[in-house]
Formats: sequence, structure tokens, C-alpha cells
Amino acid sequence: MGEDEKYIQFIANYDDWVAIRKMKITETTGAKAVLEFLASLGSGFDRKIAQNLGKIIDVVQLDNALNDVLVDSAGKSAEELGKIIALVRGPKINKVISELVGKVPNLESGVQKEIEQFAKAYAMRKALRECGLQVDYSEIEIPGMKKIKRAKA
Repeated sequence: MGEDEKYIQFIANYDDWVAIRKMKITETTGAKAVLEFLASLGSGFDRKIAQNLGKIIDVVQLDNALNDVLVDSAGKSAEELGKIIALVRGPKINKVISELVGKVPNLESGVQKEIEQFAKAYAMRKALRECGLQVDYSEIEIPGMKKIKRAKA
């Protein structure tokens, strides 16, 4: 690609994740095309962030704790969603996250806090997704992307 060419490029070669995604930007490239391209990248990022968090802490235990806390909270009204958010941010889930991160050997306090933040974001996204809410751009149905997503599944 030349100096004056504009493009977005992403390359991954990590464990079982091998991906090369490129998009050339020209005068005719619309913002919608860029949005769709970035959203398609986001779905891979979302999945890999969760997988890598699972290499650090036991996300199955976190999922089980979420299921226990949210068992009677499956509503979608604003009031019910507020309760769900409060439960996910509440002491039970925070305790589970602290315990899971605390089991990881040799973590400095700054790194421990960072992993806790990833776990809290994971928990919130999972809870909101269980309520049927779209919490990421990568969840938007893009007509041309349906075929690609199905082919990889």
C-alpha cells in the first residue's frame, strides 16, 4: 500500500486465532462501510477478550454466580433492569470476582485491579445480554455479515 493510501488493517496470529482483515479507504468509502467493518472486528475482539479472561480466572464460576444472583430477575422493564444492574454490581458478584482474581498467583495490586475490571465488564455484558439487550456494536445484524458469521460457526 502506498503512502497516500488510507486503510484499516488488523492481523492476528495468536493460538487458534488467525485473522487478516483489511479495508481500503477511498473517496467513495462511506462511513457506513467503515462502521460495518469495525463492528465485524469487534465481534472477534469480544470473543477473544472473554476467552483470555477465562485463561486467567475461572469464568465458569463467575457465570454460575451470575446465574444464582439473577435467577429471579429475567425482566426487561426499566425498573427490573435497574435491579439487575444493581445485583451485578453488588457485593455477591464483587466478592466472587475478588476471590477468583485473588486465586491468581503473583499478581501485583495494579494488575489485580485491572483483571477485576475486566471481570466486572464481562459480568455486566453477560447479564445485559441475558436480558436481550445489545451491549456491543458487534451484535448489530449487518445483512452482508450474516453469511460470514454462519460460515465460521
